[in-house]
Amino acid sequence: MEEISLRNYAHIGDAVWELFVREYTVFKTQNTKLLHKLTTERVRASYQAELLQLIHEELTDEEKDFARRARNTSIPVGRRNNQNEYRHATAFEALIGFWYLHDKNRLNYFFDKFKGTIE
Repeated sequence: MEEISLRNYAHIGDAVWELFVREYTVFKTQNTKLLHKLTTERVRASYQAELLQLIHEELTDEEKDFARRARNTSIPVGRRNNQNEYRHATAFEALIGFWYLHDKNRLNYFFDKFKGTIE
């Protein structure tokens, strides 16, 4: 398999995470405003950074190293974003992207764990 950059793992992970959240929340409510609120709260950097902290102890040493490298990747941070949160969110998204491409069982394990935090 062709090697891809950490940024690209994060790019894929961002899409996979948003789709997971949208798919999960669409079954929780038919209220469009609430659906939008639930989704946007769960795809923002601060929430993703919290989730990374939540699962940190369950990560393998290789996954922790991967997340560390993704967190330290040079990524432009918007003016309104907290740089630390944004970097942790990038690490979270990179892990999601990595699992999506290489370890669906691990991805599903963590998605099941995250379902309780979305409600």
